Amino acid sequence: QVQLVESGGGLVQAGGSLRLSCTASGRTFSSYAMGWFRQAPGKQRELVARITGGGSTNYADSVKGRFTISRDNAKNTLLLQMNSLKPEDTAVYYCHAVVVGETSWGQGTQVTVSS
Repeated sequence: QVQLVESGGGLVQAGGSLRLSCTASGRTFSSYAMGWFRQAPGKQRELVARITGGGSTNYADSVKGRFTISRDNAKNTLLLQMNSLKPEDTAVYYCHAVVVGETSWGQGTQVTVSS
């Protein structure tokens, strides 16, 4: 199973920005399908954005135009640039990988957006 470690969460005011990082183990990172999910208190975990090994991306409607997912295959790193943050973006953000049909999750990083 792939090991995933997130970083970059924190507290920010509405309208601010944060960048999340996720470092993955393994030698074939460029082939991993990766994504970011989030879970707010009392709500189900939801997809935020995902990126294929080939670099194709898709986003939840709620974050389109504000968040950008990218990957640095040389560093085994997945990124999520979050701009124009809103209080409703407050959640624990999880890194997600699918490798040869197996799913892995990171431990999560808290993002809190104050109004």
